[in-house]
Amino acid sequence: MEDMGTKGQVIRCKAAVAWEAEKPLTIEEVEVAPPKAHEVRIKIVATGVCHSDLTFLNEGKDRARTFPMILGHEGAGIVESVGPGVTKFSPGDKVIPLFLPQCGECARCLRPDTNMCNKNRGFGMQGVMRDGTSRISCKGKEVRQFMCVASFSEYTVITDDSVTKIQEDAPLEKVCLLACGVSTGYGAALNSAKVQPGSTCAVFGLGAVGLAAVMGCKAAGASRIIVVDVNKDKFPKAKVFGATDFVNPKDHDKPIEQVLAEMTNGGVDFSLECVGNVGVMRSALESCCTAWGTCVIVGYTETQELSVSPMHFLLGRTLKGTSFGGWKSVESIPRLVSDYMNKKLLLDEFVTHTLPLEKINEAFDLMTSGKSIRTVIKMAD
Repeated sequence: MEDMGTKGQVIRCKAAVAWEAEKPLTIEEVEVAPPKAHEVRIKIVATGVCHSDLTFLNEGKDRARTFPMILGHEGAGIVESVGPGVTKFSPGDKVIPLFLPQCGECARCLRPDTNMCNKNRGFGMQGVMRDGTSRISCKGKEVRQFMCVASFSEYTVITDDSVTKIQEDAPLEKVCLLACGVSTGYGAALNSAKVQPGSTCAVFGLGAVGLAAVMGCKAAGASRIIVVDVNKDKFPKAKVFGATDFVNPKDHDKPIEQVLAEMTNGGVDFSLECVGNVGVMRSALESCCTAWGTCVIVGYTETQELSVSPMHFLLGRTLKGTSFGGWKSVESIPRLVSDYMNKKLLLDEFVTHTLPLEKINEAFDLMTSGKSIRTVIKMAD
């Protein structure tokens, strides 16, 4: 594809800017600088709205130094231009920017048992590139880039080890969900829990991540998949992804872990917490059977502390966490895109709403009211 005529120039475009914590985002004209060495400037075509964006916004009171910020980390787009030293991307490539890089060189990338590349450690939550600055500004002020991505902007700049090229015919308004939510839940079951064929699983929370975890449990061959949510309206959707049993804690006057123990003759083999609430995390752990039960924490929170008895572990339970579902990002996401294109993985079923960037706050309202699974923001052409 030909150069868009903007290479080396500052691009003025629209973005949804968070000026402070707990306040609605505002649509602003921002300036996006050209990419520096080993950076790629991307025209964002579509982006999912993830619960982690909202969590960061609402838990950001103590992060005054990180605002203003452009949230969004579940995007897909087209390469506009590349900086010096970039060899794997060219203008016109369809790509997914990644909040979790894969540099292929650090000790973690060289290990097969982790995906936690060290390259962006400490930068993502601060919203700066590796040189300590952002590439986006507004009204003369530097605007931070959430998770080093900032996909709530029509253009963004990202390091070249945090981008992956995908097949040309992939619909960006669908595969953007693989940049976070769907990959995270799906991989939590397959890679982190390592759900076994014939096993019994419990998934707590039926947002996009929880539904993707259900899909992962099914793909792994689980024979029973129990879903737990206080919103019964989500149960039919969970059935589409493979859920077999449906539990609403509001329907019971005993702790949910007790309900599950009675349903399963002592507890589930695997449980996945996809809410980001420490009370639910504890219930998920206690829902596992002793001796071999494994609980994986997928939900995100930074402000709460989890309190558990050591006896859970002495009795043989395992508690672990996951980031991005254990996928090594750059190499795995194109394969997941291919699985979607070959109908081995569902994506369309997650998208309940599609909105323009101007209605970004409406997307958050749909999320908090439980009316959406995933809202996709489509940028203007």
